[in-house]
Amino acid sequence: MLKAKTIKAVLQKKHNELVESIKDETVRELVRKNSIITGGSIVSLLTNEEVNDYDYYFTNKETVLAVANYYVKEFNATHGYDAVVKEEDGRISVFVQSAGVAGEMEGHETEVEDLVEPIEPSTDDEKPKYRPVFLSTNAISLSNKVQLVIRFYGDAEEIHSNYDFVHATCYWKSKTGHLELPARALEAIITKELVYTGSKYPLASIVRTRKFIKRGWNINAGQYLKMALQLNDMDLLDIEVLREQLTGVDAAYFHQVIDTVKQQQENNPTFKLDSMYLIEVINRIF
Repeated sequence: MLKAKTIKAVLQKKHNELVESIKDETVRELVRKNSIITGGSIVSLLTNEEVNDYDYYFTNKETVLAVANYYVKEFNATHGYDAVVKEEDGRISVFVQSAGVAGEMEGHETEVEDLVEPIEPSTDDEKPKYRPVFLSTNAISLSNKVQLVIRFYGDAEEIHSNYDFVHATCYWKSKTGHLELPARALEAIITKELVYTGSKYPLASIVRTRKFIKRGWNINAGQYLKMALQLNDMDLLDIEVLREQLTGVDAAYFHQVIDTVKQQQENNPTFKLDSMYLIEVINRIF
């Protein structure tokens, strides 16, 4: 495992590069002071594995709004999109309004889910090193392995209340340079054990276990029972609840499922969603 001192140096270097790439001085200073890096990147650094991406969260709404507006503007200018940032019920999201972009969505305001260019390190010197390449309702992905999460904000404890597995709760704070490595997280990382701590999105957690198992992690039946118990409180036949519960997993496919159901509901006011219809849609799409 890498030493904490080395991990802090890697994260600080990455953060400095990102900050210096931001052209707007106000946004640059907000990101410099109010960022938290947490999740899988620190796990990868601890185990000396390649980092998939660096997940950035922000400590307050002001920074999230500034970041979202800045990068959506950059994205629109580069790709010719008409995406906008919206705040509803305290939640910040990105939407696309252009009928030319939405295509079959007939100009209705639709959440952006389409990849515009591959998310990969920038090797072209003519392109900015940290440029927005992908927009979703949850995050803005930049080239060079940075993901800016706009769905949640707050201190580390508040952010981790939306997390599911204890191993991902290590974090680094840009304001102080402090690296927190909780003992429970380190134990789970060393043993490669998935320990479910509770989440607002238990269905997404269940689906997410597949990728960890492929990487050699293990999980006992009790963890699945905990996820199932929380999921039992959810009405998955409410399409908005289902959409929320599928946050961040297999977005392209599940988006088609949600969109198919919504179209049916719009076209047939008397339509009532049931599990048999939903299973039929899932079978068709998957």
